[in-house]
Amino acid sequence: MDTNSIDRNIPATDIGAGGTRRSFREELDTKRYHVVDDHWAGRVPAQYGVAPRVRIGTDKWFNLLWLIPIGLVLLIVGIALAKGLREMPAVQDFMSQYPGATALPDNAPVGFPAWVGWQHFLNLFMMIFIIRSGVSIMADHPRLYWTRHSTPGKDWFRMQKPVPSDPLYTAKEDSITLPDGVGLPGRRHSIGLARWWHLGVDTVWLLNGIIFGVLIFATGQWMRVVPLSWDVVPNAASAALQYLSLDWPAESGWTNYNSLQLIAYFITIFIAAPLALVTGLGMSPALSTRFRKISSVFSIQVARSLHFFVLCWFVMFIVVHVTLVMTTGALRNLNHMYASQDSESWAGIGIFAASMVVVIGGWLAATPFTYRHPRVVQKVGFALIGRAQRLFEHIDANPGQYTEKDISPYFWHNGKYPDSEEYQALRAGNFADYTLRVNGLVENPVDLNLAQLQGLPHHDQITQHFCIQGWSGVAKWGGISMQTILDLVQPKPEAKWVIFYSFAAGPDGGTYYDAQPIEQMSYKLTMLAYDLNGQTLSFGHGAPLRLRNETQLGFKMVKWIKGIEFVEDFSEIGAGFGGYHNDHEFFGYRQSI
Repeated sequence: MDTNSIDRNIPATDIGAGGTRRSFREELDTKRYHVVDDHWAGRVPAQYGVAPRVRIGTDKWFNLLWLIPIGLVLLIVGIALAKGLREMPAVQDFMSQYPGATALPDNAPVGFPAWVGWQHFLNLFMMIFIIRSGVSIMADHPRLYWTRHSTPGKDWFRMQKPVPSDPLYTAKEDSITLPDGVGLPGRRHSIGLARWWHLGVDTVWLLNGIIFGVLIFATGQWMRVVPLSWDVVPNAASAALQYLSLDWPAESGWTNYNSLQLIAYFITIFIAAPLALVTGLGMSPALSTRFRKISSVFSIQVARSLHFFVLCWFVMFIVVHVTLVMTTGALRNLNHMYASQDSESWAGIGIFAASMVVVIGGWLAATPFTYRHPRVVQKVGFALIGRAQRLFEHIDANPGQYTEKDISPYFWHNGKYPDSEEYQALRAGNFADYTLRVNGLVENPVDLNLAQLQGLPHHDQITQHFCIQGWSGVAKWGGISMQTILDLVQPKPEAKWVIFYSFAAGPDGGTYYDAQPIEQMSYKLTMLAYDLNGQTLSFGHGAPLRLRNETQLGFKMVKWIKGIEFVEDFSEIGAGFGGYHNDHEFFGYRQSI
């Protein structure tokens, strides 16, 4: 873009005026937060939701807790029916032909090598943290949808009351508290820390899964967990009937799993685990804006809903698996997995007990440790997942994925609304006296009023918003490309980061701000918006000016912008962690996943 053409739209006397103005950084809170205590996040109060519910029809909701008594009744009826069926000659003939297990090839391995036991323990240990932190992430937006629009009343699952009629009700207000022993952590809106646990442990779990995959195919153990013929289906039905009738199939896990076990292991290893990875990546704004054909069908909300079903599968699998291990011969089963021997000695029990001490200790210590040492959790989490986040955020995307027919009927509000006298006066005057200050490491610092901003080359885009809490929505944004601002102010070579300052204060006080990599300011979908869906940007959505950067999560898209500063490093800005949420609530300054 020709910068001379931009200069002609602004009186020469206005260009450079920002050079004598102070930085907004002196308005920031510079305290370094290193614990989660009663004062954390502006004393956000606890708020408990409702029992999980699923939608039935258009406006009826079914309380899932009713599944407990219903399931118990169905189990009793099922046992009675199964016992009756087993007395029928045709069923006895069927079970004689299909005893419950299929034969393995002659070269199939027998027994369990020690590495299987270690893999088993590591998977269990990591799944505890993955599941608990995942539930905490879900509690931050305790609703699930099948469309990308996240419209209130269109959710199919919720753990919260219906959305109130208040037009300025925020997604943060909708978040709920979990018991500390369930969530990781359980405190309301602690999603920043929950994500470090979830994504960080996910990385190690994925590596462990790759090692497991290599070993089972290298040693032939795959033959024990992959169906090798269609006979597995009738044999699985036979095994299910035997379990349900309480005359359980003979336990022979040392040599061959029964077909029902085989199918369960196959689904867990080869379907649920990969689906957990795919659906997790489906929630990434950077990947979704890049792989348009996939994300147009496989939206973030479809990914969230499927991710939830994967969670349910893992929880169900763990509960049923542990129950059957303990009730079908605990000594022998635990020796198989923990002592790599087919005997009824107490060796397996001893190793199992020791492993449970580690598991229970980790369970009990995780949340208190997180509250006492949140920066450690943040640093370790970033060390594990930060490289992938940085890789993903280098993906630029072209506009045009969505059209006006894709615009969401509802777009959630979020954030702490500005209430300063300065902002209220500007709002009362319809922002006639508003000025955007752009300064720092630039050749041409400027102060631009709203008319001058609107006189710059117009840019619009229809894009999807990805909130860190999980909700999403498609909107049409109109305003100025950040590339136009770059061309106007001409950043100096040493400028590496761009700081956006808000009129709003954060929950703990001090101006809200965020740091963005300067290279992302040249992306086609990075802009300053003053219009939303063809209308002037509303107060609740960031008037008069807000940032859009579609490779990042929503909390980084600063609303109510009053200043932009180009800097070499953000370590001297605020508390030095790259943004208000990073300083106060332990989010990351790179959040493309």
